[in-house]
Amino acid sequence: MSEENEGHGGADGDGPARGRCLVTGATGYIGGRLVPELLAAGHAVRCLARSPHKLRDHPWAQDVEVARGDVMDADSVARAMEGVDVAYYLVHALGTGRDFEATDRRAARVFAERARAAGVRRIVYLGGLTPPGVPEDELSPHLRSRAEVGRILLASGVPTTVLRAAVIIGSGSASFEMLRYLTERLPVMVTPSWVHTRIQPVAVRDVLRALVGSARMPDDVSRAFDVGGPDVLTYRDMMLRYAEIAGLPRRLILPVPVLTPGLSSHWVGLVTPVPASIARPLTESLRHEVVCRENDIERYVPPPPGCPLGFDDALRLALRRVREARVTTRWSSASVPGTPSDPLPTDPDWAGGSLYTDDRELTVDAPREALWRVIEGIGGDNGWYSFPLAWAVRGRLDRLAGGVGLRRGRRDAARLRAGDSLDFWRVEEILPGRLLRLRAEMRLPGLAWLEMYAGTDDAGRTRYRQRALFHPHGLAGQAYWWSVWPFHAVVFGGMARNIARAAARDHGPAPERPPA
Repeated sequence: MSEENEGHGGADGDGPARGRCLVTGATGYIGGRLVPELLAAGHAVRCLARSPHKLRDHPWAQDVEVARGDVMDADSVARAMEGVDVAYYLVHALGTGRDFEATDRRAARVFAERARAAGVRRIVYLGGLTPPGVPEDELSPHLRSRAEVGRILLASGVPTTVLRAAVIIGSGSASFEMLRYLTERLPVMVTPSWVHTRIQPVAVRDVLRALVGSARMPDDVSRAFDVGGPDVLTYRDMMLRYAEIAGLPRRLILPVPVLTPGLSSHWVGLVTPVPASIARPLTESLRHEVVCRENDIERYVPPPPGCPLGFDDALRLALRRVREARVTTRWSSASVPGTPSDPLPTDPDWAGGSLYTDDRELTVDAPREALWRVIEGIGGDNGWYSFPLAWAVRGRLDRLAGGVGLRRGRRDAARLRAGDSLDFWRVEEILPGRLLRLRAEMRLPGLAWLEMYAGTDDAGRTRYRQRALFHPHGLAGQAYWWSVWPFHAVVFGGMARNIARAAARDHGPAPERPPA
């Protein structure tokens, strides 16, 4: 594994020659880390993405093909499969609604059928570790669906590798963030009984090593493999060890039997950046023991010295990446299910109904580069430059409504790229030095965007332009816009003025952007 992926550990071995790999889910946490590992191993890579622009700013973007499509669209999947040797299935419909299992089932069948028709040599899928001896109807919907997808792919007629992992530990993973925030924020915890469930966590670099190595498995191997680290721990053990490694005082953990999965997910959602919609499947999956039953993957992907990584070392590496602001992907890299994904309608051809705007523009006493530095650094620890209480209340209300709230923060403290999550926004477009467009992912009766521009006027003076846009859905959307309209002068007006002042106060030589 490269240093970017939290450690070293090659995984080639003997097997078929390297070829073209199709990666679905490349905008997500694992997919975004797998692509550079496949490239480093000598594979050609094609990414299937619904929104190709989200991959544009990744450092490896110029080294891959990008095919526009969706795993639910058989024709786009068929086109993406052309000339592919190994197809990675790293998508799931978790959180898209009560019928997400049916969505997962249909998508897996499309993928399996098109892979077989295209003559793909191997399918590789990352699923979840299921507890032995537990009837499938007693599993959480999340684990049940993961298991079903694995069966569909194994029955495709294409040799398939199904990797089954429990809790993945790496900077930015949902499991790591949940563990981190619970432990750091609560010195005394009243916890659900699942804190005593035994778990076999695995470092993200070992998952990536297994994924890359699976591309070269012999053609006569088609089966599932358990993937885990060397340590079997309870969640309580994991929290106590995190506290020790992070230099925190020992935590007092008091388990109680009355917290249901639903209550647990809301508890996690209030304390951590992980929203309840994602926390629930994670906590439900901890009701049963998830420990590897075999370690056969090592016959085909032999571990190098020092692998697999122990839990403590995986935590140290993840914490180091967080502290050094070198988190390459996060759990929020993929759009949160259920949030809007419609692109901003362009003004000239917009004919979709009401589109309300709030425009602000003013001259800035600073170089354009200094203004851009403030714009690109917005959100996260830097805040939103106006009425902090209003932003905090809006974030808390969003969390209570099951949304993402403000706690997602930023992947990088200074740099943004298309597709990044930014508190309860997502970067829809970024033109370095010129434009930042954010799309709202909070719970709203409509679609909302926030645009920030850095430019110059005819006299060469720096100009800042800010535009908030809202496309209401129905009467509720209309009511929402007019109810918050009186606050715009305070929130958006203050934001524009304070961004201009920050640029004037702090301007200096603009930092160079790293090469794409």
